[in-house]
Amino acid sequence: MKSSDGHIEAMFYETLDDKKVRCNLCPQLCTLGPGQNGICRGRMNKDGKLVALTYAETISLSNDPVEKKPLYHFYPGKYLLSMGPNACNLKCQHCQNWEVSQTKVRTSRISPEQAVEFAQSTRNCVGLSFTYTEPLMWYEYVLETAKIARSKGVKITLVTNGFINPTPAEKLLPLVDAINLDIKSMDDDFYRKVCGAKLQPVLDFAKQAKPMTMLEITNLLIPGHNDRSDQVQMLVDWVHDNLGPNTPLHFSRYFPRYKMTSPATPIETLLKARKMATEKLKFVYVGNVMNDNLHNTYCPNCGELLVERSGYSVRIAKLKSEKCGNCGEQIPIVTS
Repeated sequence: MKSSDGHIEAMFYETLDDKKVRCNLCPQLCTLGPGQNGICRGRMNKDGKLVALTYAETISLSNDPVEKKPLYHFYPGKYLLSMGPNACNLKCQHCQNWEVSQTKVRTSRISPEQAVEFAQSTRNCVGLSFTYTEPLMWYEYVLETAKIARSKGVKITLVTNGFINPTPAEKLLPLVDAINLDIKSMDDDFYRKVCGAKLQPVLDFAKQAKPMTMLEITNLLIPGHNDRSDQVQMLVDWVHDNLGPNTPLHFSRYFPRYKMTSPATPIETLLKARKMATEKLKFVYVGNVMNDNLHNTYCPNCGELLVERSGYSVRIAKLKSEKCGNCGEQIPIVTS
């Protein structure tokens, strides 16, 4: 439903006294008076109604390799038409994309129908990726686009912080094919102090999403904040126990950005984290480093090289019909 100025009325909110509204999309639960924006800057109280300010307005449109998301177990070597809103419901001090997530920038309009058509007509592209900032704050647009995409055989992926309430997630997840979820730390204090959020809703979203979609986890390791061995072990144990040992886990190298001045993550820290994780998880990767061996996929049963990655160049080696071509082990990688 459009308001008089063309904005779409938002979903998942309740009206309060004095024309105030409470947004129930995410756990921030912003209570807004007339004219006020939510923390995400993408939703506003317009005369007692919550409207989606960013609907169909994208900060970028680019055909990216799936490996850039990173999604290593979803159509290796293929591409996703990538786009995102000028909005985010977290305030991470280390945000790697803060220019477009934390400040207002110019956007371009693309309707859900146009987005799907672009993906269909783009070479080597299997679908759309809602990414760059926080796509869940683009909820109404993502939902509408996903419905059209599903009817056309176009895949839908999210790169997300997972900070959303269960009811909206339940409505969207059946239309999503793959997700890279950023679990920033297993320490709730980190979420509160560094990101302006809470940990538990993110973990709840991960468990909710796992049965419905291809799920991969990313953890950006920041020196002095979330890189202690016990913190890494806690994440590994949680992923193993709640999402399963086949769930891909990416440890990503941090570089100083935005308000965070800690030095870049030492390679040794990432290698140590990977070694710890491989004791329990079958597919562990290291990102933001120039070492192709840390990006490759190997059979967890026989060690055969299955998918070779050099930068964004990908070669399917011994992966045959989603099985190891050497020993026949079933591999959770979507190829068709």
